[in-house]
This record gives sequence, C-alpha cells and structure tokens, in this order.
Amino acid sequence: MVISFTGAQSTGKTTLLNHLFKCNGAYPFEFVPEVTRLVMREYDMLINEQGGDMTQLLIMTEHVRNVYRDRPGKFIRKVHTVLDRCALDGIVYSDWLHRKGKISQNCFESCRLIYDELKEQYDVIFYTDPKNIKLTSDGQRSTNKDFREEIIHLFEQYLEFYPGKVVVLSGTVESRLEQIKNTLANEQIDIKI
Repeated sequence: MVISFTGAQSTGKTTLLNHLFKCNGAYPFEFVPEVTRLVMREYDMLINEQGGDMTQLLIMTEHVRNVYRDRPGKFIRKVHTVLDRCALDGIVYSDWLHRKGKISQNCFESCRLIYDELKEQYDVIFYTDPKNIKLTSDGQRSTNKDFREEIIHLFEQYLEFYPGKVVVLSGTVESRLEQIKNTLANEQIDIKI
C-alpha cells in the first residue's frame, strides 16, 4: 500500500511523518521523508519559486521511484510505503511554475504525463489542511505568503480529481494523527500513534 501526505509548504506533513516514524520504526512501513529537498541537496537545484525544468523533472522522477520502490516482480509490495509528498505535489508546483513562465510547456507536459501515470498508484492521500497553520521558516522552504496561497488554491483545484482517495487532515497534530489512525484502521493497517 502506498500512503502519502500532500499539501502546501508549512502545513505539517513532515511533522506527521516524523511522528509516525518515531512510533513505528522502519517496519512494516517504509518511510520516505523527502523528495524536493533531496533534489535540492543531491543535484544542487533551486526549489520552490526558483525551480526550473530540470528541478521539476528530477522531482517527478523521484515520485516515480517512490511509487515503484521495493516492488519485486509484478507490483507486489513487501511493505507499506509512507511518503512525505506525492506526484500530486509535483504537478501542483509544476503547474504554478508553468503559469509563471518558469518551466517550459514541454516540461509541464512531461510532468503531467508522469502525474497521470502515478495518480492511481496511491492508496491513501492525506491532505494537510493549511487553515490555522502559520507559515514558518526552516531555512529551506519558501516563506512567500502569496506563493503559498497560490499553491493552496491549486491544491484545492486538483483535489477535486481524487474523490474517495483523499483524507483531509485538520485540527491539532493529535487530532490529525487520530484521523490517520482511523483511516488506516479502515484499510486494515495497524499503525501506532
């Protein structure tokens, strides 16, 4: 099963993933804590509003790797994978960059092709509701409020394409964790919170 968090920057995705990892360790879950920062760090690419064609293509490639990791043979997964972000994030940020003229039409079409191929591969997507979540700096994420609001608006548009697959997480960290636990219990996945 592929489980992912998704949402704009500074909405609590990493906080939730880190809590789940701390409580569950690496088995029977495989935790993938980052995509964008991995691309920034390993390939020395600019991210967020400064991203370009190569940044977005590398990010989308990481999303492909995350979906198909640990799949021996014909799509048989040994463990559940919990991702910090998914291809939905990739297409939202690519869409924003394309609208601003920061990535080419060809790049955007390539990102959309990857997104279209991957979107059905996620079993559960947890969207971290940005309401009442303060935008904070961690030294790497963008703190541009207009950028964040535009990204949130794009997420709301794309989320309409995921009926029944997206669970909106809202409230405190504790209430979000309880929502995660209840959702996964319905999927017959036992996770410690």
